Amino acid sequence: MGVPTSPDLGSLRSRVVEAVIRGGGAEVPPGEANGLVWLVPGEPERLAALLDEHPGIGWVQFPWAGVERFATSGVFRRPVTFTCAKGSFAGQVSEHALMLTLACLRSVSLQARTPRWCSVDPRSLHGLRVTVLGGGGIATELVRLLRPFECRVTVIRRQAEKLEGAEETLPPTALHAVLPETDVLVVALALTPETRHVVGATELALLPAHAVLVNVARGAHVDTGALVEALRDGKISAAGLDVTDPEPLPEGHPLWSDPRVLVTSHCADSAEYVTRMLCERVERNVRNLRTGHPLEGIIDPVAGY
Repeated sequence: MGVPTSPDLGSLRSRVVEAVIRGGGAEVPPGEANGLVWLVPGEPERLAALLDEHPGIGWVQFPWAGVERFATSGVFRRPVTFTCAKGSFAGQVSEHALMLTLACLRSVSLQARTPRWCSVDPRSLHGLRVTVLGGGGIATELVRLLRPFECRVTVIRRQAEKLEGAEETLPPTALHAVLPETDVLVVALALTPETRHVVGATELALLPAHAVLVNVARGAHVDTGALVEALRDGKISAAGLDVTDPEPLPEGHPLWSDPRVLVTSHCADSAEYVTRMLCERVERNVRNLRTGHPLEGIIDPVAGY
C-alpha cells in the first residue's frame, strides 16, 4: 500500500499507515502497491503521473469527502477504482448544520454582536419545512437529528431512492417547486459543474422572506453576490455558512458584518474526528480489497463524486 505525503502531513501519514496495517495491508513502494492512499492536498497532475508510472495500482483512496479538483482534472478516466471519505464525517457536520439552523432561527448572531440588552423573539424549529439539497451521509444524519423537532423534511437528490425519515425525496428538477414552501434550506451535496451556484438569485427569490439558508457543503454551491443582495433586499431572513465562496472569506466582506449571518470558518468537523473516521474507512477498505468485498465511498467517475 503506497502512502504519499508532504511535510505537514507526517502525523496523519503515520496513523493512516497504522490503519493500513490493521486492515491486513503493508506499506510498500508505489511500484509494489496495488492500492494507494493519496494524502497530498490537490495536485491531481502529480497523482495522474504516479498512476501512469505504476499501472499495478488499481485502487486510490482520498481523505476528503469532496474531490471536485480531481474530478475536473480528468484523472478519474483511468482504469482505477477511486474511493473518497464521503459519508465518513457526516456525524459532526450534520450536528453543525443543526446548530447553524437553530442559531439562525434564534438570531444568535445578532444578539452576540449587540453589546446591550437585545431581546429578540426566537423562532422554533419544531414543525418547520426543511429542504435538504443532497441525499448522502450528511443529509441522512441531519434527517435523523431533526426527528425530535417533527420537521417536514424534503430531500432533493440525484438518486431516486427515498431517504429514510424524509417526508419526500425528489429529483433536482423539483427544486424550484419546493422552495416557496421551504422554511429552512440546507445545502449538503457534492460540488460538480451542475451544482455550482445551485442556489443563486432565482432560487433565493423563490424562498419565503422568513426562510433561512444553511450551507455545510462547498461555498461555490451558493452565488455569494446573489446571497448578499437577497439579504440586503430582505428576500431571506438569515444565513448560516460553514463554507463560503471565496474561501477564506476576505476581511471586510459584507457577510462578516451582516448581523443576520453566522459564518464559521469551514470547521464543522474537528481534526481528530476527521483523522479517526478516515483511518477507520482506510482500515475497512484495505480489508475489503483483500477479501474481495465492495469498497466504501466509491466515486462515480461520471458524476464526479
